Amino acid sequence: MTGALYAVSDLHVSYAQNRAVVDGLRPESADDWLIVAGDVGELFADIERTLRLLRDRFARVVWVPGNHELWTHPTDPVTLRGVARYEALVAMCRELGVDTPEDDYPVWHGAGGPVTVAPLFLLYDYSFRAPGTTTKEESLRAAYASGVVCTDEMLLHPDPYPDRESWCRARLAATARRLDATDPALPTVLVNHWPLVRQPTEVLWYPEFAQWCGTDRTADWHVRHRAAVAVYGHLHIPRTTHYDGVRFEEVSLGYPREWGRRGGEPRPMRRILGDAG
Repeated sequence: MTGALYAVSDLHVSYAQNRAVVDGLRPESADDWLIVAGDVGELFADIERTLRLLRDRFARVVWVPGNHELWTHPTDPVTLRGVARYEALVAMCRELGVDTPEDDYPVWHGAGGPVTVAPLFLLYDYSFRAPGTTTKEESLRAAYASGVVCTDEMLLHPDPYPDRESWCRARLAATARRLDATDPALPTVLVNHWPLVRQPTEVLWYPEFAQWCGTDRTADWHVRHRAAVAVYGHLHIPRTTHYDGVRFEEVSLGYPREWGRRGGEPRPMRRILGDAG
């Protein structure tokens, strides 16, 4: 198997400038895979259209949801909430031939492999608390007082769970069982929209936002589950870091006002493993 395993996230295709960037995402060989680590868009039709376009181009597409896909946006004709919305997204992906966190984990056999590519959907539980706070309630109060509040609080519904942290706990338990059952002889590429460790959030301009960025319950998953690479997005701070000797890749495009400041033509697709075309 030739080709490469690429990754991208936070395409936010509601912006015309981002749609133009997405139109330029093309494989370099017929064997290239693409990881899409969440936040394709907010509207169901936009998400479907984008994933269809990418699936038509790449040999395999692996998707995980971000918080924006899970929003029940007031302008979206698809009014499903919470788990029902997620399940509808999974069904749509299966019709397109796109891998999801609910499918068997594919194995990459190209250069750098074999590795198990594990798409994860874990959410967050407010354990990345705002500085100086010790409870979720205190952390949220600090965020509201500073004016830094994630739109999830209005649009990401946890139904039928009572709250987002309960949904997160359920996702963590189910996902840990699946990862524990993977082939122990193979390393993994762990793909989650939110970072598995808190350290990447330390560079946020607004530290109060970290509480919507992950959970401390996954702090050792990159070691425990043999990660060769951990792929994430959400922070809109594309970079490569290492924790406990494991490479972490933040692969987001972000909003036009963000990537525009970096100058030049945005090239958000990052090669994770494999040979360049």
